[in-house]
Amino acid sequence: MTIEKKENGNEVTVALRGRLDTTTAPKLETELNGILDKVEKLILDFSELEYVSSAGLRVLLLAQKTLKKQGNGEMVIRHVNETIHEVFEVTGFLGILNVE
Repeated sequence: MTIEKKENGNEVTVALRGRLDTTTAPKLETELNGILDKVEKLILDFSELEYVSSAGLRVLLLAQKTLKKQGNGEMVIRHVNETIHEVFEVTGFLGILNVE
């Protein structure tokens, strides 16, 4: 998986390419932990993400919780393919995460 970050003031877009699984989830978690305290809006661009596992879902949930704890942060997930959307639906994450 590759991670590309674009910063625009207090807004950061993180584009993911490949697979978010047990092997790559720690890399994303490290990247997000390095920026979560500095952002007000985190946009995750999934347009080139092919797959997400339970380890990836855990990282997304932790990022969401961290931003909510800070009180002024928002996380949005954009450009989700059908397969990942189905994973979010089956796991109940559509009700937890802000998916556009």
